[in-house]
Amino acid sequence: MREIFTLLKSGNKPSLLAAIVNAFLGIIKGIAFFFTGNVAMFAEMMHSLGDAANQFFVFIGSALAKKSPTAQFPNGFGRLINLVCLGAVLIVGILSYETVKEGWHHFLSPATESNGMFIALGVLAIGGVMELIVLHKAAKEVLHEIGAEDGGFASIPKSVKYLKRAKPATKLVWMEDLVATSGNVLAFSAILIAYFTGFYRLEGLVSMIIGFMMFYVVGRVFLDNARGVIGETDQEMLNHIAHLVMAEPNVKDIVRLEVIKEGEFLHVELEAEADPKLSLAYLDDVRDYLTHLILSQKSVTEVVILFDEDDGQVSWQHIDEKPTS
Repeated sequence: MREIFTLLKSGNKPSLLAAIVNAFLGIIKGIAFFFTGNVAMFAEMMHSLGDAANQFFVFIGSALAKKSPTAQFPNGFGRLINLVCLGAVLIVGILSYETVKEGWHHFLSPATESNGMFIALGVLAIGGVMELIVLHKAAKEVLHEIGAEDGGFASIPKSVKYLKRAKPATKLVWMEDLVATSGNVLAFSAILIAYFTGFYRLEGLVSMIIGFMMFYVVGRVFLDNARGVIGETDQEMLNHIAHLVMAEPNVKDIVRLEVIKEGEFLHVELEAEADPKLSLAYLDDVRDYLTHLILSQKSVTEVVILFDEDDGQVSWQHIDEKPTS
């Protein structure tokens, strides 16, 4: 039990914050829906509750994924976060379907008036501000994870180009809160326009749009984490490590180099060629140096290095770009 609490302290903080915020928003949106019967508010309630549930599971998964390898699981538990994210998107997928279905029914049979408009608008305004704060926090975490400078108020747009390199849990929070913030704005606009124009079908239409936006997040997250479960190469880090290895004078060639993502971590396997005249003791020192060098790279937690005799031919494809720190 003590180990579990220790692991939870290292869980993904943006996902925990997002879970708490969305649970609160889901409750107040549910109360607002009860009093107003507004279908756009229903869509936002479902969205917030869905986000709260899966982000809580993601927080738990991100913590347990840091558990140390055991004799039974020697490769560690890094991919557990990918499995948890795959399970989390099922919840969002179900709620997305319900949101689209309810919006379609309202579009076909719209309400003739909007009740409790100011209640709905007030709740959505609160939700929009809180979702934006969580999105900003997730954007700053993305920049922190990839080693970029904090963009301050510009963190959200700045984080877009680095999103692919973010950890699975942080990426999920970023995407869900971007959709959540957009959903609040759409729902707010729909209620306001419907009140002044009498076009209440718009509320159903916006509900469907929010549902389809949720489906988009489901698809993106599913594909990203399915690759993670199978075992995906980190191509950028592979190129970087290849440069570091080939810069070692005693390494003549790289026979095989694999940099596999294990959740938030990287496992490296290297087979290199060296001069057969070098002693085993000397090569052991070279291996220790390379192991220490590679382990010092960001997110690398395991390194396996093998040596073979040099065959006199260079088969590794050299890369011209300079390695990134």
